[in-house]
Amino acid sequence: MPTVEELYRNYGILADATETAGQHKDAYQVILDGVKGGAKEKRLAAQFIPKFFKHFPELADSAINAQLDLCEDEDVSIRRQAIKELPQFATGDNLPRVADILTQLLQSDDSAEFNLVNNALLSIFKMDAKGTLGGLFSQILQGEDIVRERAIKFLSTKLKTLPEEVMTKEVEEFILTESKKVLEDVTGEEFVLFMKILSGLKSLQTVSGRQQLVELVAEQADLEQTFNPSDTDCVDRLLQCTRQAVPLFSKNVHSTKFVTYFCEHVLPNLSSLTTLVEGLDIQLEVLKLLAEMSSFCGDMEKLESNLKKLFDKLLEYMPLPPEEAENGENAGNEEPKLQFSYVECLLYSFHQLGRKLPDFLTAKLNAEKLKDFKIRLQYFARGLQVYIRQLRLALQGKTGEALKTEENKIKVVALKITNNINVLIKNKIKVVALKITNNINVLIKSKEVVSGVDEEEAGEDVAIAAEEESTEKTAKSSMPLKG
Repeated sequence: MPTVEELYRNYGILADATETAGQHKDAYQVILDGVKGGAKEKRLAAQFIPKFFKHFPELADSAINAQLDLCEDEDVSIRRQAIKELPQFATGDNLPRVADILTQLLQSDDSAEFNLVNNALLSIFKMDAKGTLGGLFSQILQGEDIVRERAIKFLSTKLKTLPEEVMTKEVEEFILTESKKVLEDVTGEEFVLFMKILSGLKSLQTVSGRQQLVELVAEQADLEQTFNPSDTDCVDRLLQCTRQAVPLFSKNVHSTKFVTYFCEHVLPNLSSLTTLVEGLDIQLEVLKLLAEMSSFCGDMEKLESNLKKLFDKLLEYMPLPPEEAENGENAGNEEPKLQFSYVECLLYSFHQLGRKLPDFLTAKLNAEKLKDFKIRLQYFARGLQVYIRQLRLALQGKTGEALKTEENKIKVVALKITNNINVLIKNKIKVVALKITNNINVLIKSKEVVSGVDEEEAGEDVAIAAEEESTEKTAKSSMPLKG
């Protein structure tokens, strides 16, 4: 084992030789043997081995292995020095191997060491991005769990920091190709991170790129399978995938496949859904996602059938008014519960999809169904007005810090939700009222009229709609709120 003095002497020989250093193989071998010495010798070897590495291609394997031994030394200062110098070995065919080694070193629990590994990986990325990615993906696909986890996180946080000249189209295509291999078997958390990686690629931010991502998510969601509402893995995977797909939808990238699946398979099983996510209102989560997607739904094959499913589900959350006793009071013990958030989402989805079949309410429902909907809608609208007045009264005069309390935050959100519903209900009441008013005589002649549906009630509908006009001005948006 060489001493410190011998290491310095052989370093001098190689340094003085400059470009002819490769002729002094014995001197370099002495430096390689320095890894077998004490702490001082190892620290010098960690600096000297990479400095002259390029002059001895025939000793490349020995040199990299020697440096790798130092990267795994018990002395943290030696490890840090060895890791810091690793990028100097990243030349030619050696670069993927160095990237592979650095990726494995991401498992370090020493923060300073971990940062050095990150910096070293970033530096070789700028030398050869594709080669570096080869090492990273090799460990993601075949490495230990901790290495895989940290390599994915490295990609999700660091790729976006790299300049355009590094992240070329060819490099992005390589990332997409390798990512597809990984996505064949990922956890929910890993899937979210890969969607973050892919959606950040410049080449995938075009319409065709986003369409590719939607198809990737649809494949991950397995929309061809039979939906099992009692299978928590099946439900959670669908929700996780849908959440990733929602930001990708637009007027040019349609949500039709997802909306169709929700209408045909999820809505009919809404009350049976189960999830392992603690505290999550799974039914409301599904309805929110459906509402968000409905704005970007394209042409749907079974639109009328799916609108009917939406309509029937809407009626479930819009109760009939309680029956009145002879004295005019409610026959029941309590008023039906009005679930505003559920109705907001369903109304919005029904409104968006219904634009493609505008005569659904006026032509696809018989008089009895139409009257039932009208009664429920009016009752819900009246309850909504009462609740809005209560909320406004509770928030009246409150500003600044007073509005930041948890209770008042909830009330502010509730007011926005109820205002949104108000706008949507107004539109539907107008449609129903117009249908009844225009066709009352036809209904009577054809004996399809339902007792109690007359011009006076129709006039009531229009009056309510007019009464709601001011509310529409206060509603900032008719889109269901997130969160």
